[in-house]
Amino acid sequence: MLCYRHAFHAGNHADVLKHLVLLQLLDYLTQKDKALYVIDTHAGAGAYDLKADYAKKLAEFQGGIGRLWEVPPADLPPALADYVARIRQFNGNEANGPLRLYPGSPWLAQQGLRDIDRLRLYELHSTDARLLAANFKDAGRQVQVTSADGLAGMKALLPPPSRRALVLIDPSYEVKTDYATIYKSLQDALQRFATGTYAVWYPCLNRPESRQFPDRLKRLPAKDWLHVSLHVRSPDADGFGMAGSGMFILNPPWTLAATLK
Repeated sequence: MLCYRHAFHAGNHADVLKHLVLLQLLDYLTQKDKALYVIDTHAGAGAYDLKADYAKKLAEFQGGIGRLWEVPPADLPPALADYVARIRQFNGNEANGPLRLYPGSPWLAQQGLRDIDRLRLYELHSTDARLLAANFKDAGRQVQVTSADGLAGMKALLPPPSRRALVLIDPSYEVKTDYATIYKSLQDALQRFATGTYAVWYPCLNRPESRQFPDRLKRLPAKDWLHVSLHVRSPDADGFGMAGSGMFILNPPWTLAATLK
């Protein structure tokens, strides 16, 4: 099913959590001298106009980045202040400017990389894949955009030559089988590359697939894991409303738990 487009949800509370964690992972993993491979399996379009009709239709950004935009940096925890500063950079202003644009994980990842690192972006939706390629057409050899199944792409890239990788997995979960597919893909990935860092986003829904997902991930044969979730309201009884979201990180940096607390 390829009807989902992230443009309708860009900058919402789930993006805040996902991108905050992503930046912290990148900051830690780029401290070592060896090259880092970053693989984004569901990269989306890469950039979003919050003033466009698709973003204004649901205006989910108002409950996400919009709630942080006017907060003075000194009133935010350092990690969150850094995240907001990156969004301001993407909007071309340092302070007091308008919020018009929101970067996707590909741009945030690229900004955190060094010359020796590599970014591999996958997007299966044909429209978003074209937009993603256009947004990174001048990125050079460091960034490679592929219109394909990102989980299959991840499998082909592991283990990377440098034996260091961060994999971000954040599908839409529109199809119930996505949960099982992600689990099986991680099983295979850990067999190929047990020491990689895998960051998995998932929605908090009133459905058994969603509620049981973190416990299933805990049973994967990773050396360590970290589970963090952000809940913004009570779940809908029908299971369709996203009351929050979670990030499950396999082989996380030892500093991440304290930072997120």
